[in-house]
Amino acid sequence: MDRFDAMLAFARVVETGSFTKAAETLHMSKTSVTQLVQQLEARLRVKLLNRTTRKVNVTADGAVYYERVIRLLADMDDAETSLSSASALPRGRLRVDVPSPLASMILVPALPAFHARYPDIQIDMGVSDRIVDMIGENVDCVVRGGELTDQSLMARRVGELQLGVYAAPSYLERMGTPSHPQELEDSHHRVVGFLWARTGKALPYAMHSNSESVHIKGRYVLAVDDGNAYIAAGLAGL
Repeated sequence: MDRFDAMLAFARVVETGSFTKAAETLHMSKTSVTQLVQQLEARLRVKLLNRTTRKVNVTADGAVYYERVIRLLADMDDAETSLSSASALPRGRLRVDVPSPLASMILVPALPAFHARYPDIQIDMGVSDRIVDMIGENVDCVVRGGELTDQSLMARRVGELQLGVYAAPSYLERMGTPSHPQELEDSHHRVVGFLWARTGKALPYAMHSNSESVHIKGRYVLAVDDGNAYIAAGLAGL
């Protein structure tokens, strides 16, 4: 027995005073409505309706139960309506955390069109490369690279980033163009270090070719922990 269907059938019988009319409003057979009410009475071990050949009357226990049932059904309708409304027009505050280049180059420029479509959403955007405790910090969504390690979270793949090594023309004019990554370990070359949030240290760069893999630490005059600053340092020739 579906308890919701049974309660709905019982309420319609009380309201219409007839199993036949209740069946019509519910687009069910009279037999199905009758069986649902009988199953409900058997479950509750209470007689809810008095049936005669001419009419159906609600019992005293049935009247008390009916008042509770209609409140419950109304609450369920309200819950479904609120969810449907939320799906049609999302609203409320959304807390997100994203890497700084993604924020400045992609997400923030796209927000005018987003807010034109969803005017009732308020975004609190954290901009960082740190590891975010989503539960502890009450963050709804983060954008990060790599594999999902916390199985209590849900992830959706939104794209791929190709990593590479880049230098400003001014740097190459001054220091020369390396022919192999290992040359970046030479005393006259410099890299821009990136300080990872987990360790606070600049980690080696992993570089791969078809036949070789190397890890280059390099020497730096500047290390940063922000993606935009990282790009700016490279463009500045550091």
